[in-house]
Amino acid sequence: MPDTEKDLIRNFSIIAHIDHGKSTLADRFIQICGGLTEREMSSQILDSMDLEKERGITIKAQSVRLNYKALNGKTYQFNIIDTPGHVDFSYEVSRSLAACEGALLVVDASQGVEAQSVANCYKAIELDLEILPVLNKIDLQSADQDSVKKQIQEIIGIDTVDSIGVSAKTGLGVEELLESIIDKIPPPKEITNDKLKALIIDSWFDNYLGIVSLVRVISGSLQLKQKIKLASTNVTYQVEELGCYSPKINKLKTINEGEVGYLVAGVKDIASAKVGDTILSYNDETSKPLEGFKEIQPKVFAGLFPINSDDYKDFRDALEKLELNDSSFDYEPETSKALGHGFRCGFLGMLHLEIIQERLQREFNMSVITTVPNVSYNAYINKDPSNAILVNNPSDLPDPSSLNRVEEPYIDATIITKSEFVGNVLTLCIEKRGEIKNQRYLTTERVELNFKLPLAEIVFDFYDRLKSVSKGYASFDYTPVGFVASKLVRLDILLNGKPVDALSSLIHADNAQRMGRKMCEKLKELIPRQQFDIPIQAAIGAKIISRETIKAFRKDVTAKLYGGDVTRKRKLLEKQKKGKKKMRMVGSVEIPQQAFMAVLKIND
Repeated sequence: MPDTEKDLIRNFSIIAHIDHGKSTLADRFIQICGGLTEREMSSQILDSMDLEKERGITIKAQSVRLNYKALNGKTYQFNIIDTPGHVDFSYEVSRSLAACEGALLVVDASQGVEAQSVANCYKAIELDLEILPVLNKIDLQSADQDSVKKQIQEIIGIDTVDSIGVSAKTGLGVEELLESIIDKIPPPKEITNDKLKALIIDSWFDNYLGIVSLVRVISGSLQLKQKIKLASTNVTYQVEELGCYSPKINKLKTINEGEVGYLVAGVKDIASAKVGDTILSYNDETSKPLEGFKEIQPKVFAGLFPINSDDYKDFRDALEKLELNDSSFDYEPETSKALGHGFRCGFLGMLHLEIIQERLQREFNMSVITTVPNVSYNAYINKDPSNAILVNNPSDLPDPSSLNRVEEPYIDATIITKSEFVGNVLTLCIEKRGEIKNQRYLTTERVELNFKLPLAEIVFDFYDRLKSVSKGYASFDYTPVGFVASKLVRLDILLNGKPVDALSSLIHADNAQRMGRKMCEKLKELIPRQQFDIPIQAAIGAKIISRETIKAFRKDVTAKLYGGDVTRKRKLLEKQKKGKKKMRMVGSVEIPQQAFMAVLKIND
């Protein structure tokens, strides 16, 4: 493949709300540019995970290089970097955008502008990208192009004069869009410095090649057998393989300035090929690394434990590989009395937690148990009220009699929403023990709200409910502001009189009663019946605040009796009762995995 002149390269992303047609539009581009034959085409080409195809969402950022012969007779190189649309994968979006010069803002012409379109578009504007509005699904009867153009102008503030209406499903207007990309999206910037600088957009582990990195070359070029180093570690490697996806693997000898491709360089240490790192020439001592990506903050923490304790080492290796591939995920070791050795992991949201769990199952054949999500607290005891004890697991909380106080982390939350939903958002935040600090109108339609909120309150169902009360328009960001003393209690769940530490949680005293009752009711539905009665209790210290009982299977021991005295029947029933009592004393209750998961969604 001949080297592409720099002014014939176009690097762009497709950004949109979930289900507005990003992946379908990418499929259509591949088809028109001849990336795959008709026989090789399938829907959602760039969604390589089974999980993505099943759920109809994009989780991982993918890239594809296409050659497009324009009407002016020149052949252009398009590097498309697909982006996820769900709020839990916003980090993937920021990575994709950092490697582009432009972005297609895809909006469903029948639904209009939605929250994630707004949030992602602002990210693109911050990075100074050229944004081209695209109205998709114009073939639908409910499509209203004029109204959507007006929304884009009012809500996002982008001029829609050059917007293009397409139907990714039928292919209507897609060729016109490709021509418009050439006109509107600029080629990579001219850089006078020819020293090698490349940004790692993504990394993943391949069983045969080791670590593969997706890179965008900012300056200089990458050659086969070239010696390179990573800016963060200063370790030298040799380039063993170069290539690009079109979307089939296409091996190359060189990746030039402005191009996107993959690189294999024999990196063995998983922690070395971090996303956002800069690749430099091995003898370059003067170049500074490129500005990487903003460190992501996990919002939900939960313990993950292998079902079989012998799998601990394999489980740790699997998490290492996942962390490489998903930089927004982090973990540290944790031990539970009920579940043994595992890891406390940080996630961006509940969907992210579910996806990680599914990926562990599918990619690494790892079945795991997930504990109730929580945050880290500071506890102080009466003997030493000035030194904080870090409590990561509710079971580590000191005895209430020796406890001086507990402090929980608070955050400064910024919520941007449409003015008509302000009342709903205020009600939600006050319910979550939030204090409003500031309220300002950005436009007549858009309002920015500032709250001081406990971090623990946003863990369970805050995102889902925020999206519900604002019809998907609200965007949310936060910064930690330190610890504040709170009236917190440890809520324990007792099963057959024995506490299950994996279900313990630290809760504000005002919410404990309600949460305890809900958890008992939920567990009653999910735990299978045994040969004996199983009491499920919620307790604060020694005080039981809620109870449910799972009734035993009962065999009809009197079935064979015929006639005779009633005392014979009583004797048999009494004997059965004693047997069940004995069984209850020695019997253990297995908690199914879905019971742990259900507790996570207790407020749904």
